[in-house]
Amino acid sequence: MKGVKIAKTPKISIDPVTVDIIEGALKNARFEMDAVLFRTAMSPVIREQHDEFPMLTDPQGRMIVGQFGSYISEMMQNFEQTLEAGDVILTSDPYQCGGAISHINDWLVLVPIFFEDELVGWASMFGHQMDAGGPLPGSLPTGAKTIYGEGIRIPPVKIFQKGKPDENILKLILNNVRMPEMNRADLMGIVAGCRAGEKRVLELCQRFGKDVYLATCQALLDRTHAAMAQLIVQNITEQPVSFEDWIDDDGLGHGPYKMKLTIWREGEHAYFDWSGTDPQAVGPVNFYLNEGMFKMFIGVYLIMVFDPQILFNDGFYPLLHVIIPDGSLLHPKFPSALGCRTHALTRLFDVLGGALARNAPELSTAAGYGTSPYMLYSGWDQKGAFFYVMEISYGGIPGRPVGDGMDGHSWWPLFENIPTEYLEAYYPLRVDGYTSITDSGGAGFHRGGNGIEKRYVYLEPGELSIHDDRWLTYPWGILGGKPGMRSEKILVRKGQGPQRLPSKCDEVQVQPGDMLIYRTAGGGGWKNPLDRPMERVESDVSKGLVSKEKAEQDYGVIVGDAKATERLRKKMRSRQKEEGVFDRGPALEKILENCRKETGLEPPVRQEPLPWAALESPEEARRRVREQGDRQTTLTE
Repeated sequence: MKGVKIAKTPKISIDPVTVDIIEGALKNARFEMDAVLFRTAMSPVIREQHDEFPMLTDPQGRMIVGQFGSYISEMMQNFEQTLEAGDVILTSDPYQCGGAISHINDWLVLVPIFFEDELVGWASMFGHQMDAGGPLPGSLPTGAKTIYGEGIRIPPVKIFQKGKPDENILKLILNNVRMPEMNRADLMGIVAGCRAGEKRVLELCQRFGKDVYLATCQALLDRTHAAMAQLIVQNITEQPVSFEDWIDDDGLGHGPYKMKLTIWREGEHAYFDWSGTDPQAVGPVNFYLNEGMFKMFIGVYLIMVFDPQILFNDGFYPLLHVIIPDGSLLHPKFPSALGCRTHALTRLFDVLGGALARNAPELSTAAGYGTSPYMLYSGWDQKGAFFYVMEISYGGIPGRPVGDGMDGHSWWPLFENIPTEYLEAYYPLRVDGYTSITDSGGAGFHRGGNGIEKRYVYLEPGELSIHDDRWLTYPWGILGGKPGMRSEKILVRKGQGPQRLPSKCDEVQVQPGDMLIYRTAGGGGWKNPLDRPMERVESDVSKGLVSKEKAEQDYGVIVGDAKATERLRKKMRSRQKEEGVFDRGPALEKILENCRKETGLEPPVRQEPLPWAALESPEEARRRVREQGDRQTTLTE
């Protein structure tokens, strides 16, 4: 950046009451940013499902409140333009912002916050655009081999200068998308949300003074740093532990792709090493993982599992060190395709949880449905008008130490479903059913959440795209808990029999009256199901969450007969064998061998190495990170 005077944080002490007041105000400002966007956006993905993420930072770009962690310092290092009050920066290119966003549908806005001509912070949001151009509606083609085949890539560019929009740049961008009115409304909603955050920060600077505000931001960061240091020492051992899981396929017939994580600590510092993860995919399941973003994921997991009272912010970043070999599935080389990266993004939490469970399984969860399922439907209606809808589906949350997994819930806690009434009012489809799938959650002392079945009946000719995973591998159970059920997609054409669809496919033609049965995976169970109280199993059966057959087979419960249940459970316990911590279901080799018979689909095959994307060796990756130290840099004048 050029010509920017960055406010310096004074070394003054702040009383705890002031810290609490400013912390509460910043939290409220962060949710106000959400509210402004929800009331402004047109697309159901943002307006109804809330696929957007806000953030407020200090002058160095460190997140004070938000969701996804800071990315500003790395992103702005190569931004050579001047910055002034009223400027707004937009980008959608993951490769030009260090993976701050991970596919081109996420449009990221940055607003610098100036107080008395000094930069005192940043307001930022990004939201998923339903379409970003490219060959297919939705800009998420499962057959893409490079990012060039996905849509328009927007480099970091000013769309507002001194408060005035640059209409030429906006016209250029919106000319490359299918629904420019919707994109513009969503984009301006994101800008308005950032402006709301900016306004609240300026009010705090005016009320308390700039120095008190900045010192409080530092105090909040320091407090989280100290709290996280304790969590690291308590829950991560000095002895390295590893865990691995798989992405089933890349949409082009290759796979499965291994994700491997090794964790250890040195003093208060924790290391997270992705060496052993497979090379990047030919298809678009690659996830360009931003180091700062992954640090936030780690913090979210540790805080939510072990101490939910800790504030999410970047204060703990210097304590975490991340090693991601270049050329791997989690750090692909340009111009690899990224559109289906949500499968790796969500599976990452399963791998992280599995690695942490090696030393503290009693405090860890099982595996969830491990993906972010999408259904996309587009075409032209009888009046010649273009229509396009994208919906994110949900699945089973894993069984946990604190209770059962939730049924049909989002992997990200603030997401919501699109109301059926909204879908049927605005799009040519009918929702014929939206239910929990009986028995899809893994059995356990705490039951894994069930997946969902949603039945879409299409009313106009059009094309479908499907994004999902966990159709091949199982969401694993833990400490005696059973795996969850896998996903499946069935197309029932009007007047014909059912047809099994791949979990990732594009350009599936549908006609009026055709039905898609969309079933997502369940979550794994936690601990021995034979220990689950009989009355809770009977309650599950009465609600349709568990069948009588599964109650007897997995839980040893004969509904309505306590004495028979006691006898059966005693018999089942005598036959139980000592199992490991994790129950993955059948071995991967056996799953691949039986794939055609069990799923009706061809098994994925290992891909040939990509000649232009050599995988960095683990030794090289570790040496690079050690030499660089903590990569969380700060902005300088």
